[in-house]
Amino acid sequence: MTSNVHENRPLTEEELQDLVSSSDAGARNPPGSIGLFLAIVAVIWSVFQVILASPLSNVLLPGSVVNNSRQIHLAFAMFLAFTAYPMLKTSPRNYVPVQDWIMAVGGAFIALYGYIFYQKVVNSGGLADDVDKWFALAGLVLLFEAARRALGPAMAIIAVIFLGYVFFGSSDVLPDVIRWKGASLKKAMSHMWITSEGVFGIALGVSTKFVFLFVLFGALLSKAGAGNYFIKMAFGALGHLRGGPAKAAVVGSAATGLISGSSIANVVTTGTFTIPLMKRVGFSREQAGAVEVASSVNGQIMPPVMGAAAFLMVEYVGISYVEVITHAFLPATISYIALVYIVHLEAVKRNMPTLGNRVISMGRTIGGMALFFAGFAGLCYGVQYPVKLVAYLMPGVSNIVMSAIVAATYVALLWVASGVEDLVPDDPNAKVVELPVVSEIYKAGLHYLLPIIVLVYFLMIEQKSPGLSAFWATALLFIILLTQKPIKSMFRGESETANAFKEGLVDLWDGLIEGARNMIGIALATATAGVIVGTVTLTGIGQVMADLVEFLSGGNLILMLVLVGLLSLVLGMGLPTTANYIVVSSLMAGVVVELGAQSGLVVPLIAVHLFVFYFGIMADVTPPVGLASFAAAAVSGGDAIKTGFIAFFYSLRTVALPFVFIFNTDLLLIDVTLVQGIIVAISATIAILVFTAGTMGHFITKSRIYESVALVLIAFVLFRPDFFMNRLMPAHSDVAPTELVQALTAAEVGSELRITVQGPDFDTSKVKSTTLVMMIEGEGDGQSRADAYGFMLLAEDGLMKLDEPMFGTPVSTKIESFDFYGDEPVQITAVQAPADQLPKELVFLPALLLLALVAMLQRGRASKEGVPA
Repeated sequence: MTSNVHENRPLTEEELQDLVSSSDAGARNPPGSIGLFLAIVAVIWSVFQVILASPLSNVLLPGSVVNNSRQIHLAFAMFLAFTAYPMLKTSPRNYVPVQDWIMAVGGAFIALYGYIFYQKVVNSGGLADDVDKWFALAGLVLLFEAARRALGPAMAIIAVIFLGYVFFGSSDVLPDVIRWKGASLKKAMSHMWITSEGVFGIALGVSTKFVFLFVLFGALLSKAGAGNYFIKMAFGALGHLRGGPAKAAVVGSAATGLISGSSIANVVTTGTFTIPLMKRVGFSREQAGAVEVASSVNGQIMPPVMGAAAFLMVEYVGISYVEVITHAFLPATISYIALVYIVHLEAVKRNMPTLGNRVISMGRTIGGMALFFAGFAGLCYGVQYPVKLVAYLMPGVSNIVMSAIVAATYVALLWVASGVEDLVPDDPNAKVVELPVVSEIYKAGLHYLLPIIVLVYFLMIEQKSPGLSAFWATALLFIILLTQKPIKSMFRGESETANAFKEGLVDLWDGLIEGARNMIGIALATATAGVIVGTVTLTGIGQVMADLVEFLSGGNLILMLVLVGLLSLVLGMGLPTTANYIVVSSLMAGVVVELGAQSGLVVPLIAVHLFVFYFGIMADVTPPVGLASFAAAAVSGGDAIKTGFIAFFYSLRTVALPFVFIFNTDLLLIDVTLVQGIIVAISATIAILVFTAGTMGHFITKSRIYESVALVLIAFVLFRPDFFMNRLMPAHSDVAPTELVQALTAAEVGSELRITVQGPDFDTSKVKSTTLVMMIEGEGDGQSRADAYGFMLLAEDGLMKLDEPMFGTPVSTKIESFDFYGDEPVQITAVQAPADQLPKELVFLPALLLLALVAMLQRGRASKEGVPA
């Protein structure tokens, strides 16, 4: 790959597909009976996962299989990893060497060890004996080798370092601050392989239950033709605008990102078409590649799939899947809007030509797209009403009736699709580029929206589990792949119906194989990350990391967030985004929340997890290792490092947004009303556009330095109105700690009190503090409210001291790390009650006036210079 990039020669289609397959699905694809055998194994894995996610899993599968599904999941992944990924670059690609067969079978067997010897493990209480520990150690060695092949050496090296810390953490060579007592081989192997604390922990469970079905859903949807449909629709809608190919690349990649968890596959899928067209209208090779990289990598922050991170957040944060994607939605959306604006500004700065000869106003284009997305969202939401009506009228057979309605809708949409030609990929290098006409091609793929509507309906309206939701959507895709070609053939009166059905079977077979092979890396990443998570839980190194970060940052929250972001970027250079998220969130999420509370800032856990995830995906962009940048350079023929730097510059908003939503959680739609949510969405959209104009040095015309500074300042005001309003008119008033009971009596139901607790740490005896947010619930006097919350108040010597709270009360888990029996008392040092404050949105007025002034200055200058707007 590298040599081709250095030659500045775009790769051929065959070379690009080899690039994607080698990074995502394995470079080895042997012909003949061995290839067929490996394909059958991959299909069996996909079918097993579909059955496991189905409502009939407990009927179709033995209980022992369901209970040990993580072991079976990893066994498939390890077997396919050793057969699909060569050991070395020089290893054969057209056959599987004997040693790889041995490692494949051995890895699968040891992965199944807990399943095969389930009764023995249960009888021993999950503790490894002298035989178990050697099998477990062999399993870890094989897992690390499989991860090295599929994910590169960094993942395995980091896991080995953490495992080494488990064994040698008591060494005198290590500094006192990170030293621990160490663990025996038997104890470590019990923790890492036999129990569910290590390899077979939460991360692998999420990969087994949820992620596989969504990756398979994406593979099948792409195989059905949805990817090409989305790209053509994006080009039809935006291709005629200035910089149209780049805008279409952003929208097409956003749509593809919904169904693809891989930024590299996304780059190559959309980039092979968009990058040549971007170069044609005036983007340099590196700029064209950078636009594709920025839009493809951002596909991983776009709900509902978000790589695999959304499902991991459900488990780690302890909130529902609907809440996770609700919180993630607005930042992802405005990030994509900003990227469209970036490419618009690039096109305007260079006065780029348009493609084709159609003239459609920008307003009509934006209005049409807004109408489409609003209509699609309304359709997804409105589906519940006919469903409820059917359930009310025919309660006994409602499921059968709804299935018949979906089937009839599908057939009707296929009849509409049969009236137009099937969509085939365009040649971006053709002499004359014919832009698709949306009004003509939209009919060809309306049926692709059905499984997406089914998925969104079950996730958002019915609020079923992600696994079950993906099952029903995937089941519908099975039917679509098998029947779309023969039914359209029948509607067209063609005689090739039987052949069309065979083509559908082949598409389904290929989709099942592709889904399984795309999961190899994710399954191994989550399993290997389990070793790192297991090390954190076994050794307590998380607390050491907290102390280290607090020391390096000097307790400054912003500096601490910068350190966490840098850690995510550095680890992300060698880890897949999913594994990077698991590692950094395991080490740092709790630290940020804890140190934030000590600084008086209450940071929701979901905000920290999204912060870590955003910086993790940036590693796919950032030189020198950004894999997506290398893939884009391979398509464009540009320089990979330069492409990476430009893509990083285009992605500045992805760097800025996490810092914004840590301090302004309104952006994550946390505790906001509908009206507040609409205001936040509008102000955040304007803010990100203004920030983009400021950092790009171009608004209506080229900005002067002071105008760029003003634009960035305006964006900050729009993103953080509370920063200024709290200084003009504080949101809280100070109350003496000894008057807490009176403050609780006066507090209205639904209001919040901020209470700072200080005292010695139970482990270190050092004095520390934390800030609690006490929500006032229910009527009552101050003392009863304090009792209900769990505060054991003791006013003494002018101080408000605390005794250890009763177990099970709301506050007990929040202050359990304090030593209530030490020499120093645990006490309340500060109480802040809500104060009357004008709406913080009033700060928007001077910001918008300043924006209007900048616009007026630039418009006057542009009219004199004759610059196109």
